[in-house]
Amino acid sequence: MRLEKEQLFQMNRYQILVEYEGTLYNGWQIQKKGKSIQENIEIILSKLLKEKIKIYGSGRTDTGVHAKEQSAHFDTKNKIIQKDKLINSLNFFLNKKKISILKIKKKNKLFHSRYSAKERRYIYLIRNDVSPSVINFNREWHIKKKIDVELMKKGAKKLIGTHDFSTFRASNCAAKSPVKTMKKVKITKVKNVIKIQFVSKSFLKSQVRSMVGSLKYLGENKWNLKKFTSIFKSKSRKNCAPIAPAHGLYLEKIIY
Repeated sequence: MRLEKEQLFQMNRYQILVEYEGTLYNGWQIQKKGKSIQENIEIILSKLLKEKIKIYGSGRTDTGVHAKEQSAHFDTKNKIIQKDKLINSLNFFLNKKKISILKIKKKNKLFHSRYSAKERRYIYLIRNDVSPSVINFNREWHIKKKIDVELMKKGAKKLIGTHDFSTFRASNCAAKSPVKTMKKVKITKVKNVIKIQFVSKSFLKSQVRSMVGSLKYLGENKWNLKKFTSIFKSKSRKNCAPIAPAHGLYLEKIIY
């Protein structure tokens, strides 16, 4: 791994794309207690670059949530010439922790992994079958009861657009406003796996899992479409269906 030392005042900014299995972690962000993805990467990156490194993610993922392509950035006094060597060195330590660095990109100082993001994409996986998958244990939500996917699709259409999403907002959410613009909600089913994709510039805390839980109630015919719509429009958290478990949720991609 070849590094060129720059003058002390000249910092270089790099973006990293990260894949991880969140089962063993208390989320992306460093916590006072428990393990985080951010902390593990910072420790190894600081050792390899021989300086204290702080990384900034595109946003938090909760305990047990996975990522196919989380985005983060960091500043360093070093100029990284051989990015592939650094990736290999990082992954030598991180892969055993269920974390993988997919790519490192040089960026200008105006780039910010969180504030420069134009779109965030999440997917949620549901296995609708009598038997669970042992291979995908802790990577999808297993539901035995037959789900009406077409009814779920009708409910999903109600979520698209600019709305007050207070019904699907965690009580400890720190967002200034519950109003968000949902660009896309797409539901597909291949064999016995239902995939729900959500696309928005930003999300409220627990919003995706809350929406999935309510769409599941709709698909199980515990609610009809009229009730689903009225609960969404009630803007009341107490009316929300039980939240979907974290292990079916993936941060899919960040678009800049």
